[in-house]
Amino acid sequence: MDLTYSEADQAFRAEVRGWLEEHLTGEWAALRGLGGAGRDHEAHEERVAWNRLLAEHGWTCVGWPEEYGGRGLSLVQQVIFHEEYARADAPVRVNHLGEELLGPTLMAFGTEEQKARFLPKIVAVEELWAQGYSEPDAGSDLANVQTRARLDGDHWVIDGQKVWTSNAHVSQWAFVIARTEPGSERHRGLSFLLVPLDQDGVEIRPIEQLTGGSEFNEVFFTGARTAADLVVGEPGEGWQVAMALLGFERGVSVLAQVVGFARELDGVVELATGNGAIDDPVLRDQLAALRVELEVMRFQALRGLSSEAPGGDSIFKLVWANWHKKLGAAAMDVLGPSGLVAGAPYEPDRWQRLFLFSLADTIYGGSDEVQRNILAERVLGLPREPKGSPSDREARG
Repeated sequence: MDLTYSEADQAFRAEVRGWLEEHLTGEWAALRGLGGAGRDHEAHEERVAWNRLLAEHGWTCVGWPEEYGGRGLSLVQQVIFHEEYARADAPVRVNHLGEELLGPTLMAFGTEEQKARFLPKIVAVEELWAQGYSEPDAGSDLANVQTRARLDGDHWVIDGQKVWTSNAHVSQWAFVIARTEPGSERHRGLSFLLVPLDQDGVEIRPIEQLTGGSEFNEVFFTGARTAADLVVGEPGEGWQVAMALLGFERGVSVLAQVVGFARELDGVVELATGNGAIDDPVLRDQLAALRVELEVMRFQALRGLSSEAPGGDSIFKLVWANWHKKLGAAAMDVLGPSGLVAGAPYEPDRWQRLFLFSLADTIYGGSDEVQRNILAERVLGLPREPKGSPSDREARG
C-alpha cells in the first residue's frame, strides 16, 4: 500500500479534523472518550444523538457507495477518517454492526427491497442492529447452530437461544443464523434472517460483566416472527452469507482500533509518569516494547488492507488481541496494589476496566485457538486435528 498522501487526501484529513474540532465542543465535549473497552454502557442515548449528528453531516457509512447513502470514499480516505475520529477522542460509535457488517452484506446479497428498507435507516442511525450468531453450544463452532425457523404462511417462526449478543438490549433488529431445513447438519440448511427484536416472542436478558457493564445479552426466541421475505440470500444457504459478513468485520476500522490503542498506551505511560512507576526499568522496557509492537501492528494492518495475503485476518486478530491483553496487564502493574481495589460500591476505574475487558480479547471474535488452527490448516497445510476433538470442531466452525 502506498503510504504517501495526495494533496486531495491531505485536504480531506484537514476537513475531517476541522469538523471534529468544531463540533466536539459544548454539550458534545463531555462525550469525548466514552464507550471504550468494557464501557459500552456509557452515555448510550447521548452517543446515539451524536451519531445522528454525524449522519446529518454525511459522516456515517463513509465507505459505502453514494447510491446507498455513503460518500464512496477511497480506501485511503476511509483510513484517514477513522484515524482522525480516533485521534479526536470522539465517542465510540453505536452503529458498528449495522454500518460495517450488515450494510455491506445487504449490498452483496440482499434484494432491492431489503436494501431500500434497511440501508437508509442504517445511514441515518435510526435503527441499530445486533448479531445473532453465537449460542450456548455454537460459539467458535458456529456451524453447530441449533436455533430453528420454519415458514408459517408469510412469516418465519423462530425458536432458540442466542448468547453474547452485543447491545441487543438497545437494538431494534438482529441478523440471525437459524436452521431452516429439518434434519440438516453443520453449515448446510442454515438461513440468514432479519428479525425485529421488539416483539412478544423475544426475551432479552443482559449479562452483567466484571467491568460493571452489560452490553452482552442472552436472547431467547419463542415463536418469534419475521416476514418471509426477510431472508438474505437463498433459504438454506445462509452459511455463505454469514461467512461473507465476517469477512467485512475487519475493514478499515481496524486502523481506528490501532489509534485507539495508542491513546490507551499514552494514558498508561502518563499514569506511570505521574505515580513514579516509570522509574522501574523493567516496567519502562515493557512499555517501550508495547510502543514498538503497536507500530508494527499498524503497518501490518495497512498491509492487510492492501493485499490478499492468506490468513491476514487471523494473524491480525492474534496480534492485536494479545497486545491489548498485555497492555491491560501493564496498566495493573502501573497501578500497583491500588489496582486490586475497586471503588465502593463496586465501580472499576478506567484502567481496571481495560484489564478486565482485555482478558476476553483472545476469546471473542474467534479465539486464539481457532485462529491458530485456521493458519495451521488453511495456510500452512498442516493436518487437521482428529475429528471430533474440541479444537477440530472450532476450526470447522
